[in-house]
Amino acid sequence: MNHKRLIADAIYVFLGAILLCLGIAEVVDAFWSGMGSALIAVGVMHALRHFRLHNDEDYREKMKVETTDERLQFLRLKAWGWAGYLFVLISAVCAIVFKLLGQDLLSVAAGGAVCLLIVLYWFSYLVLRKKY
Repeated sequence: MNHKRLIADAIYVFLGAILLCLGIAEVVDAFWSGMGSALIAVGVMHALRHFRLHNDEDYREKMKVETTDERLQFLRLKAWGWAGYLFVLISAVCAIVFKLLGQDLLSVAAGGAVCLLIVLYWFSYLVLRKKY
């Protein structure tokens, strides 16, 4: 059993509980209490998945196949590629639409997201080109 993973899950739940309690006490705003709820959910879900992997042989084998199967790895990479491409297109259209609607701040944010993703793509490409 991976105890480091369980400790990380417990930390997620603990931090989430603190943020949620601070939100209920109105020490922090609703954003942080919502973040606390999300951290609790993530910690619990990870712990449940970990316990299922440890105790259920069929599930463990299924997860091993999903993580090592070349076809599924190819599909995951293809899906990320499509998602990135669609994100750039949608964000670029949003930047133009927001500018036409006079929403300059939203236009700059959408345009900045496009630029950031393109810079990340090229940086990743250069790193991977040297690696492979």
